[in-house]
Amino acid sequence: MHTAMMKWLLGCGLMATIAVSLAADPAMSAKPKKPRPELGASAAFSPDGDLYAVTKAGEHVLLHRSRDDGQSWMPPQRVNAQAEAISADGENRPKVAFVADGTTLVSWTMPLSKPFTAAIRLARAEPGAAFSSPLTVHRDTAEITHRFESLHVGSDGRVSLAWIDKRDLEAHKRTGAPYRGAAIYAAVSSDGGRSFAPEFKLADHSCECCRIAAATDRDGAPLFLWRHVFAPNERDHALAKLGADGQPEAMLRATFDRWKVDGCPHHGPSLAVGSTGVRHAVWFNQVNGEGRVFYGQLPQKPGEQVKAQRQVGTAGAVHADLAVGGDGAGERILIVWKRFDGEVTRLEAEISEDGGKRFRAIELARSDNATDQPRIAQKRGRFFVLWNDDKVGLRVFPVN
Repeated sequence: MHTAMMKWLLGCGLMATIAVSLAADPAMSAKPKKPRPELGASAAFSPDGDLYAVTKAGEHVLLHRSRDDGQSWMPPQRVNAQAEAISADGENRPKVAFVADGTTLVSWTMPLSKPFTAAIRLARAEPGAAFSSPLTVHRDTAEITHRFESLHVGSDGRVSLAWIDKRDLEAHKRTGAPYRGAAIYAAVSSDGGRSFAPEFKLADHSCECCRIAAATDRDGAPLFLWRHVFAPNERDHALAKLGADGQPEAMLRATFDRWKVDGCPHHGPSLAVGSTGVRHAVWFNQVNGEGRVFYGQLPQKPGEQVKAQRQVGTAGAVHADLAVGGDGAGERILIVWKRFDGEVTRLEAEISEDGGKRFRAIELARSDNATDQPRIAQKRGRFFVLWNDDKVGLRVFPVN
């Protein structure tokens, strides 16, 4: 195994798991492994101020509602009445969002029979009504990869989904032509998620298994940020914007760490746009042989570099999320991540009160259990961190 990759695996605790497995009794190794809990969750505040979260239970997506900012939860509601396969790991989790009239949108990835194949699904519920039967967002029905969807509702009411898609890779396989990674496809709805126009390609050569980040640009248009495979094999990040006509503008290289790795790191980025148009982001990359989480302010046009790039947290920090609130000089930025210290998993954060010039560190929680990646939701300028714990359930931490 490549030395740099070994270091990264050690930082994630994966090599220790491998070593324990190899040292185990051979008779024990024949036993089936206990499935890893699928704890992938997302959260958002509705227009009326209630907090909603989505999780998986068996073959159903569950919608949870809290009227006290996550301190207690009402009995969950099933989103899909008919059972179907659901992906709910950290990078490929259900999503929830709201249209301005209070209509609830929930999206998820539905695995198909072949490995790594899936379809992108969406269900909607108007205020006071049950969820509609879910629809498949894309017209392509081939049993291939349509996975890792990202859901965005724009200020104009348009609903956009972007996902990782391997139809172009499969086409190149048939001709024998080389093709790096996968592709990013998107589809747009102009009727609140009732139907979607035919999908279109945002970019060729995305990484295969990292989540896609979505944010609203200063002009209200959706922005998507993903890990990209730049020639010949640099797994940095790329950014694309959907214009007023719903079509993509030119892809922009967003990070320049030049990490060369023959495989997907399973670490997607997070993106938020500030009141002045600054594109704040966090991402995981490897620099000088060590995996780290980074914060930076992304380019606005070709030829620009990342501004204010800095390491976030310490070694072992993974799966960061961020959010931006407030205006001008007092703009607040929250970054949150988790880190296993060898004994417990820590939920850690940094917050800036001056638009990213200075940050102070915060520890929010610890857990001895399996946990999801942390997610940030906002309510009237306040930050709330959702953390799904295998034993405790949904936990919410306000950050003032």
